[in-house]
Amino acid sequence: MIVVFGSLNVDFVTRVARLPDEGETVAGGDYRVLSGGKGANQALAARRAGADVALVGAVGDDAFAPLAMVELEKAGVDLTRVRKVAAPTGAAFIAVDAAGRNQIVVASGANAHARAADMEGLAAPSGILLVQRETPEAEVLAALRWARARGWRTIVNAAPSAGFPAGMLALADFLIANEHEIAELADATDPSPEATARGLARAGKTAIVLTLGAEGALLAQGERVVRAKAPAVRVVDTTGAGDAFCGAFAAALDSGRDAAAALAFACAAGSLACEAPGAQTGSPTRAAIEALL
Repeated sequence: MIVVFGSLNVDFVTRVARLPDEGETVAGGDYRVLSGGKGANQALAARRAGADVALVGAVGDDAFAPLAMVELEKAGVDLTRVRKVAAPTGAAFIAVDAAGRNQIVVASGANAHARAADMEGLAAPSGILLVQRETPEAEVLAALRWARARGWRTIVNAAPSAGFPAGMLALADFLIANEHEIAELADATDPSPEATARGLARAGKTAIVLTLGAEGALLAQGERVVRAKAPAVRVVDTTGAGDAFCGAFAAALDSGRDAAAALAFACAAGSLACEAPGAQTGSPTRAAIEALL
């Protein structure tokens, strides 16, 4: 079983010819309103990749809440621990350029009210907890402590980048970070993101998964380093690719694959997610991932 403690959003997505510079306005065409949020995206990705998944978080008591949960409900994610609170449902405002690159602004809304205490009562004797950083830092840490106390494996996705809190790394069995996020944990002497990942893995018990976009990903675990390529696909929109990677990685571990096999599985999922617009609409099924592998 996988439990995701994280955010649920509605995404407002528009395509633009190019992404704006600081202080610049760029005109887009039509826009789409889609389900999103890192927690929801990763929960859906893990579910579509074959895992039993429960999501713990919060939505507002407003018209956007059902939209934030519609894809999760259709996929069969357990939403009994998603609370409605007196705040607007979280939202993300996303611009996507002609090459599929994006800029994103997130408004926390109800996600600021997510509580780790809502995990109490989960009956599974073992499982995997997957967290991100779009919910309150103290609650993320509490959720990780809850899982560790029960002997569950823990996965921390360092996104979004906003300064890495003390103590979080020690509570993670796996840390998933991109090149920008890993820099927050870098030593002044580290010459590259890969050097940081290797150094962190050697120094502690946490395995470091460094995502490298089109170059794939690497896993540093103790002295061991494993690499996986990202299969070539037709890129339409990179929004949600990292979340698809995280959810698929957790699902692969949950199914009994070792970390190296999970890395390759996750790279395939992240690549497939780039072939469709939106953070959730592009999340691939297990069958599609296996076929690409």
